[in-house]
Amino acid sequence: MIKLAITGACGRMGQKIYSLAKQDKRFSVTALLERLDHPQVNKEIDGIKISSDFCVLKDNVDVLIDFTLPEGTMQSLEACVQHKIPIVIGTTGLSAEQAKKVSEAAKIIPVIYGTNMSIGVNVLFKITELIGKKLAQTTATDIAIYEEHHIHKKDAPSGTAKTLAEIAEKTSGQKARFDPQPLRQGEIIGNHRITFETKFDTLELYHSAKDRAMFALGALEAAHFLTAGRPAGLYTMQQVLELDKIIIQ
Repeated sequence: MIKLAITGACGRMGQKIYSLAKQDKRFSVTALLERLDHPQVNKEIDGIKISSDFCVLKDNVDVLIDFTLPEGTMQSLEACVQHKIPIVIGTTGLSAEQAKKVSEAAKIIPVIYGTNMSIGVNVLFKITELIGKKLAQTTATDIAIYEEHHIHKKDAPSGTAKTLAEIAEKTSGQKARFDPQPLRQGEIIGNHRITFETKFDTLELYHSAKDRAMFALGALEAAHFLTAGRPAGLYTMQQVLELDKIIIQ
């Protein structure tokens, strides 16, 4: 059984991950972590003490899942490097310097860092690759990306929207634009649309998140992937889901 640690354990994503991990026979949650000033620190969930001390990782954890804020993720990353524990990072909005630290850590431990842990969104990434390549072979394409999220989201455009743009641009050789500007409203979990407009037709892909459980499910798959004897390295959800094995000519 895989011994799992969750940082940001009392947050919305942390609670989702914990709830699903309890139902998954592959995992045993052995450590719950929160920031030092969190009111739940030192309290218990199902007999597991919520700690702010990363020393709980020592000898008691096989893999850690982190969905916090960039500063918290850097603390988790440092602790995982210190204790030689694989880490799954679902935090978005990392700076270039922070992303570099993730890459450096991956030289020491196995790391998965993705802009979106959702299985559905990662399938969307693969389909975007296919469309970008195939439409670019036949006609000029106008590529537009639109996204919506809740009012609490700090980064805009979202990491997922940026990844969609990067894939579309790389495969088509054409510039993608964010149009209109990202919407931040209410408690929208996350909606993404990418549109390929040609002189002859319009092709549109749309993904709507209905429940944060989709991110938690993907994160658990990623955690299972990292504990299967992986060497140090920076892995992706495309590898976790074996989508990287689908070669698009």
